[in-house]
Amino acid sequence: MRVNPNFTPDILTDLYISQSQEQTALEQISTGQLINMPSDNPAGAATLVENLSQQNQTDQFLQNTSSVEGLLQTADSTLSSLVESLNQAISLGVQGASSTVSLEDQQQIAQQVQGIQTQVLQLANTSYQGNYIFAGTATTAVPFTANSSAPDGVTYNGNNNTNSVEIAEGRSVQTNLPGSQIFQGSGGDVMGSLQQLVTALQSGNNTSIGNATNQLSTALNYVSQQRVFYGNAMDQLTSNQAFLQQEQVNLQSQENTVDGVNMAQAATNLSQAQVTQNATLAALAKIVPVTLLNYLG
Repeated sequence: MRVNPNFTPDILTDLYISQSQEQTALEQISTGQLINMPSDNPAGAATLVENLSQQNQTDQFLQNTSSVEGLLQTADSTLSSLVESLNQAISLGVQGASSTVSLEDQQQIAQQVQGIQTQVLQLANTSYQGNYIFAGTATTAVPFTANSSAPDGVTYNGNNNTNSVEIAEGRSVQTNLPGSQIFQGSGGDVMGSLQQLVTALQSGNNTSIGNATNQLSTALNYVSQQRVFYGNAMDQLTSNQAFLQQEQVNLQSQENTVDGVNMAQAATNLSQAQVTQNATLAALAKIVPVTLLNYLG
């Protein structure tokens, strides 16, 4: 058996390996990551790319959910104010239909209902982040404008379409009802009933005032039914948000499993690499002079 007297190439290889191990340990400690380049772990790197894509998608869905949540809360709050306004108008209608109320009083009550009409028009034109929420998909157009020649006293400028937003993969939620459905629906015409009550009060006809008040009550019930849509949509968002937040936790846990550094182990690896490197350098320092003398001899 022949023994190779030239140990220098092997020692240099050992030195390279120890330096590489030291560099790897230093990178892991400084970044907190096991995989700092694809070659460190090709399969793990591919998993991390997919994981990052899923985290970005989940973050986007959470942003969508948060934005829609604000929109739905604004719409629900607006309809709550609408209900209060209609209740006030109904009370005025009941008062105006009383046989003990004079024509002059009825005229004054008509003016109060007209004030409520103005309030309702403002509510119907509520916007959220610069978009009108009761205009269908025509969110940049003012939904309702006053029009004294129209039967309802207003003109609807929006459309009858609805908006939706994706809140999870393959799952979307409708975010609005068109204003024509809420304020001029066949089940209860808010705008028309208010206009009829004003006209009836101005005429002083108690029967007409009573009929208009009843129609307004029907419109109030109808609005309450429409409001259920927004409550259900917010419930969906709450449930979906909890799911997405748990998904975030799961994805971050998966990322940590694949790429998280055990700092104690990394520190041990660094220490071992440094010890090996120092020993290799010491051995190399002894061999090189001998090898040089052999060469000179």
